[in-house]
Amino acid sequence: MASTAAGKQRIPKVAKVKNKAPAEIQITAEQLLREAKERELELLPPPPKQKITDKEELNDYKLRKRKAFEDNIRKNRTVISNWIKYAQWEESLEEVQRSRSIYERALDVEHRNVTLWLKYAEMEMKNRQINHARNIWDRAITILPRANQFWYDWHCVSETNSNLIECFQMNCSISYYVKNWIKYARFEERHGYIAHSRKVYERAVEFFGEDHIEENLFVAFAKFEETQKEFERARVIYKYSLDRIPKQEAQELFKHYTMFEKKFGDRRGIEDVIVSKRRFQYEEEVKANPHNYDAWFDYLRLVENDADPDTVRDVYERAIANIPPIQEKRHWRRYIYLWINYALYEELEVKDPERTRQVYQACLDLIPHKKVTSAKLSCETGMAIGKCPKNKLLKGYIELELQLREFDRCRKLYEKYLEFSPENCTTWIKFAELETILGDSERARAIFELAIGQPRLDMPEVLWKSYIDFEIEQEEYENTRNLYKRLLQRTQHVKVWISSAKFELSVEDPERLQRCRQVFEEANKSLRNCEQKEERLLLLESWRDFEREFGSDATIERVRKLLPEKVKKRRKLTAEDGSDAGWEEYYDYIFPEDAANQPNRKLLAMVKLWKKQQIEEDAPETAPEEEETSTAAGKQAASPDTDTNAAQEHKPEITYDDRDDEGSSSSSSESDSRGEDGGEKESKPSEDVQKD
Repeated sequence: MASTAAGKQRIPKVAKVKNKAPAEIQITAEQLLREAKERELELLPPPPKQKITDKEELNDYKLRKRKAFEDNIRKNRTVISNWIKYAQWEESLEEVQRSRSIYERALDVEHRNVTLWLKYAEMEMKNRQINHARNIWDRAITILPRANQFWYDWHCVSETNSNLIECFQMNCSISYYVKNWIKYARFEERHGYIAHSRKVYERAVEFFGEDHIEENLFVAFAKFEETQKEFERARVIYKYSLDRIPKQEAQELFKHYTMFEKKFGDRRGIEDVIVSKRRFQYEEEVKANPHNYDAWFDYLRLVENDADPDTVRDVYERAIANIPPIQEKRHWRRYIYLWINYALYEELEVKDPERTRQVYQACLDLIPHKKVTSAKLSCETGMAIGKCPKNKLLKGYIELELQLREFDRCRKLYEKYLEFSPENCTTWIKFAELETILGDSERARAIFELAIGQPRLDMPEVLWKSYIDFEIEQEEYENTRNLYKRLLQRTQHVKVWISSAKFELSVEDPERLQRCRQVFEEANKSLRNCEQKEERLLLLESWRDFEREFGSDATIERVRKLLPEKVKKRRKLTAEDGSDAGWEEYYDYIFPEDAANQPNRKLLAMVKLWKKQQIEEDAPETAPEEEETSTAAGKQAASPDTDTNAAQEHKPEITYDDRDDEGSSSSSSESDSRGEDGGEKESKPSEDVQKD
């Protein structure tokens, strides 16, 4: 039994039908199908939907699907449907580059499959890849020129997408037929039928018309005429084709035309070829970037030299049609120059003033004056001052009116300028200079008075100087003195005092020296409380030079006593965090009245001098041993009140520390004996003090 069970499979018994009579109710196959449909017995439950929540799951999904597609392709590479499904799935994921790669792999396997080419081209057109689709049609028709499906589909595309037909133009089919026409013409030429060959070329040009011009046809036609020594006919063919074929498709035509002119043309013909080539280059540049105004300028210069006015105007209109996208001057500056050049061309070359006026008016209407204004354009038209006044615009307009000797208009423009910018001192000065040139000194003086009365000025010192120079030129010396007094009420600057003294000295008056000396004395009193001691020193030095030239010994000595002493001091520095940053040396000036307020200054200076002398006397008695010398030097360096280091012993002045009291910050003054009055005789000044 075991062997039987192991060796043979048991066959189940079939149930025997006892009643073989037909059933009362017969069920047909149609009823069975209807019942199965109603009960949905044949429907399978849909596969569960997979929700992808992150990028990792998406990448896993893509990996699984691609692996499945690649496995199917590897099992049977000749099944084109697997390739198409794979490419369409990649296209559904917007992976156009992957889909294109799959189609290319499929074409390597079966390049004569019409369906594959059609699906490939359809995919490119769905994604608006016009150039890729055109390349696919070229390849397909080149490989399978007799496949009718390509022509039918292309006809449908041309009807449904009329704009695309202009881009494509069926270059592949035209090229295919052009080759046949050229072969036909060369066959006639080879057998000596020259007239028949020319007729074939002419029929080909007429057959394709201007909508489907092919450069290879014209190149072959021109070469045929060249071999027949018909150079004028060849030149006409080249020019005809260059005027009608798009520039980007005429590279070979340009090349052959240039070679033809070099061999058989004159200088003018060669220049025409070069100009045509340059025009083509400029056309490409402005087509790639219409807002490249530099390319437009080069293009316009080229056409102005060789083209007629209508052609030049056409290029100008195309150029000015490219309005800058942003209302900023750096974008509008070059654009406005296009309008200016356009107007100048109409005015100077074409001699059409009415059209020039129209160009200027159109430009002014176009420019957003509130944000962008061209001073050059506005000066040429004179219409933008009221819309958007600006410094450069007003200056240029004033210069223009001055050249035209329209002085009343200049006055109005200056008034407009000063309303726009009342703080501009240069404008006030120029306005006053204009009135001075015109001989109206009262108006010039009134302008200066208005100018110095302005609450805010950009360069008031220049304005005051111009006003003073004006009064000096008018020889109104009393007005000049009053101006200096008014200016000194506003500022006590040392240069104003010195300028006032020099003015008094320059006036031809017997009392000029006394007036000049009086100014110096008033200035010295005024600057006595000034914190800037250098300014007072500058005044005293100027006074001293004056006395040396015009004064006596007594006046020179008097000024010399007023001069300060120059001393070197030290002050403690503090860092930003409040820590000690060391000591700094600086120079200070001590005036005689300052020395009188510091009674301890001379005493401390004498003490320091005595201490220095003691150190010099003790130096020979010290032992020459290095240890004792170093120890003594260390002690001397450690003392804060003595200057015992070798570098300071030989200095010509005494260094004072701010650690001392106020009297210690100054050196000894000059000796001045009080004479026979019985007054106390002061000590001589220390040699260590440097006098200026």
